[in-house]
Amino acid sequence: METTEKIMQEEKRERVVLVGLQAGRLKPEDNADEWSMEELAALAETAGAEPVAQVLQKKDAPDPRTFIGEGKVAEVQELIANLGGEMVIFDNDLSPSQMRVLTDEFGVQVLDRSGLILDIFAKRAKTKEGRLQVELAQYQYLLPRLTGMWTHLVRQTASGGKSPIGTRGPGETQLETDRRHIHRKIDKLRADLEEVRRVRGTQRQQRTKNEIPVVAIVGYTNAGKSTLLNALTGAAIPANNRLFDTLDTTSRLLSVSDMLDVVISDTVGFIRKLPHQLVDAFKATLEELEYADLLVHVIDISNPMWQEQAAVVDKLIAELGAQTTPCIRVYNKAELVSAEDVPRGEDAVAISAKTKAGIPDLLALIERRLDKGSRRVTLHLPYDKAGLLDVLYREAKVLEVRYEDTTVVEAVCTPKTLGQVRPYVYPPLEEPKEEWER
Repeated sequence: METTEKIMQEEKRERVVLVGLQAGRLKPEDNADEWSMEELAALAETAGAEPVAQVLQKKDAPDPRTFIGEGKVAEVQELIANLGGEMVIFDNDLSPSQMRVLTDEFGVQVLDRSGLILDIFAKRAKTKEGRLQVELAQYQYLLPRLTGMWTHLVRQTASGGKSPIGTRGPGETQLETDRRHIHRKIDKLRADLEEVRRVRGTQRQQRTKNEIPVVAIVGYTNAGKSTLLNALTGAAIPANNRLFDTLDTTSRLLSVSDMLDVVISDTVGFIRKLPHQLVDAFKATLEELEYADLLVHVIDISNPMWQEQAAVVDKLIAELGAQTTPCIRVYNKAELVSAEDVPRGEDAVAISAKTKAGIPDLLALIERRLDKGSRRVTLHLPYDKAGLLDVLYREAKVLEVRYEDTTVVEAVCTPKTLGQVRPYVYPPLEEPKEEWER
């Protein structure tokens, strides 16, 4: 253990200067502020960098050339020189030309927030599906930035213009060749992801056939989703205090009660200013939300910005077409705040995923929201009706089977299955009374 910690301490971490712009002409969601800069620092640390300075510029509008203006560029240059900065990371998204100009001005690599998040995702993706999704997002991000990477090979013109020797006349420039190559890669990745969706669709149809409800855990990154899944199922998913620790969807079977089994899935954490390439690329994972029977929205109630974080998640849920899916709000890390600070509501519960406090209340709430009229019954099946036992194994939750004068089955049945086996239920079920009979 000590050796591992020593190795980690000895790893060289890139020293980075963080820069953000707050401008009236930018959309509110594109602006930088104290919260987003703090989050950018956490993202940089997650990527293995060491933030050494933060600069938050306030202007009426972004500078078309340098984004932050010549004065701030000089200030950042001084910080790089004095603090040994090796990279500058912007909290805002930069245009390809701005990134090229700033790289020249600073003399070190320049990255924007989207590029940083993509880099983290590339390091964290483990499954083939996750890697496909990240690779697609990276190519989509790279495509408009190719021009800046090939400034020594400008696009050929009819007259030759200033094109370098060897690029005039018929044929393609390296830039055009790379564009064609990336477009082919994007098409191939999209086809591969479509196959992933097809397989997921087949699995989903099987779950629907078996009438097993699907519960999707969603929430802001680092809200405690993986810790909650571990607490519910003993899944043993690594749960660390860092952003984007889970990128690949994990699904487990959860026995909520004797009456209810569900498939519960952990999903990638949401974040403010998530690159749109990632929203598109991760739909193969996040489309589980659209088909889920219930969403469990995990909120870190101990975070001072929890309301803003919850709003980001709600907005992304709507973008993914799951805004009509029933949703439970789970206020996690409730042990770190006073009881008065935790919102109350019919579809809300306070828990601690770490200590498992409140988990029984959460399970009871899940069962209440997914109750479809299932009933626990005892069936006495004649031996010549053995085929009905197969039906029960497929369509119901079989708890116990005993072979006596008949096949005695303890099972939890949905109303649909109960209709098939009602004659063999003992004691007989009472028919529901009409309102006027009560």
